[in-house]
Amino acid sequence: MTDLTLYHNPRCSKSRGALELLEARGLTPTVVRYLDTPLDVSQIQSLLTKLGINARQLLRTGEDEYKTLNLADASLSEAQLIAAIAAHPKLMERPILEVGDKAIIGRPPENVLELLP
Repeated sequence: MTDLTLYHNPRCSKSRGALELLEARGLTPTVVRYLDTPLDVSQIQSLLTKLGINARQLLRTGEDEYKTLNLADASLSEAQLIAAIAAHPKLMERPILEVGDKAIIGRPPENVLELLP
């Protein structure tokens, strides 16, 4: 089977739920605690391609950093939003399961099952 990578925040109930769903199926994903090991710009770009979304769709709009950095500003470019996510990983939606050349946001956690064979 293709390698599974879960971008995970153990403090998030949705993220814990996604991990539990995978483990209940006997799967052991590589767990990336992205708050401890933030993704760089190129990794975020690659993830966005696999997700099939733009950076704005990856943003957690309820975070304080979202408001502080004025990320609701529609004039901000894709590159500026990706740079903000790289600098403030808390802004990235979670959890994300990456399987080969595809990825999915696990909200709700059951979404991760869509990428399993």
